[in-house]
Amino acid sequence: MSPSKDLKKQLRKEALARRDALDEFWRVEIALEMAETAKEKIDFEPGRIVSGFWPMRSEVDVRPLMFALREKGARLCLPAILDKTTIVFRELVRGAPMVEMGFGTVGPHEEAEVLDPTLMLVPLAAFDARGHRIGYGAGYYDRAIARLADKGIEPRLIGIAFDCQEVPLVPNEDHDVIIPEILTESGLRRFDIA
Repeated sequence: MSPSKDLKKQLRKEALARRDALDEFWRVEIALEMAETAKEKIDFEPGRIVSGFWPMRSEVDVRPLMFALREKGARLCLPAILDKTTIVFRELVRGAPMVEMGFGTVGPHEEAEVLDPTLMLVPLAAFDARGHRIGYGAGYYDRAIARLADKGIEPRLIGIAFDCQEVPLVPNEDHDVIIPEILTESGLRRFDIA
């Protein structure tokens, strides 16, 4: 493993340990507060396709946030794992069947329509003040965002995390996608990634 990958692995482990240590009830309250922040700070035209994610382990529960965006007219979708390298985004419709996706998460059944999101709520393990993120190590989102770019789609990317997941510096790797906005309990932060 390269020094960069080793450092990312260590930073991921430390950030996730801090996140895991957060009080469970506090996390619920914060998820609701983040949904309120999203109503005020995340503007878009009705009908915009927004990808969220079903929370796993101690992640921010973005379901209240997703439903707040639905109330503003968003069309929601969730990632569906197809294989060890690929996710697609399937439409999330009330009452439609959900299936296990692995990693302790669920997603819409394979009959759900596959959508190309133009606004993505991106899960992450750690981030820095430049908008660099550390995911969970499988690269699903980096590849999914690259596939959207190949189609000419440049989605608005908003990382979702708790403040305790911020680290001093994420090592740069060529394939990494920089997240220009991060939503935490402190609010919506925008980074200058030019």
